[in-house]
Amino acid sequence: MKVVLVDAGGSNIGSVRYALQRLGVDAELTGDAQAIRDADRVILPGVGAAAVCMARLKELGLVDVLRTLDTPLLGVCVGVQLLFAHSEEDDTPCLGLLPGQVRKLAVSTGIRVPHMGWNTLQRTRDASLLDGIADGDHAYFVHSYAAPVDDDCLCSSDHGQRFAAVVQRGNVAGAQFHPERSGAVGARLLKNFIEYGLQ
Repeated sequence: MKVVLVDAGGSNIGSVRYALQRLGVDAELTGDAQAIRDADRVILPGVGAAAVCMARLKELGLVDVLRTLDTPLLGVCVGVQLLFAHSEEDDTPCLGLLPGQVRKLAVSTGIRVPHMGWNTLQRTRDASLLDGIADGDHAYFVHSYAAPVDDDCLCSSDHGQRFAAVVQRGNVAGAQFHPERSGAVGARLLKNFIEYGLQ
C-alpha cells in the first residue's frame, strides 16, 4: 500500500504524516506527478489560504494530475475546499472535482469566525469512510470557509449555519475538520480511508 501526501504547502503536513505513522503508514510527502499517479491512496492536506495552495499546485504542475486521478483522494481542511469548483476566498478557482462553491462562514451574535474547536458531527448518509464514526461524535475544526451541505455531504456540522464536515463523490472525499487533531474519530477516518479506499 503506497500512500502519498501532496506537498501543497500546508503547515499541517507534518502532523498528518505523524497521524498516519501512528496507524503504521509511512506516507511519502511529494510534489512529483508520477509518484502521485502511482500511489494507492492520495491525501491532499492544506492550511492557510485556498489561493496560496492552488498556486502551489499550479507551480508543481499538479492541477491536471489531481483532476484526472483514478486513485482514492482525500482532502483535509483547506485540502477539502480545493476539491470544489470555486472558493470565495480571494475569488479562487479550485480543482472542480466536486460541484459547488466554498463560502465564508457568517459572523453573528455568539458566532466567531474562524470556527475553532471541537464540534459534533451529524451523519447524513452511510459510507465506508465513516465506519465506526457515530452520529454526535466530536471532531476538531479550524476554518473560516466551508462547503455546502448537498448530495455529496456524508457528515455536517453547525457553526451558526450547517456546513459540510465530510464529503464524498466517487473516488474523491474530504474532511473539513483536522483528523490529525481529532483523536479517535480522526484516526478512524484515516484508517478507513487507507483500508477501504472510497467504496
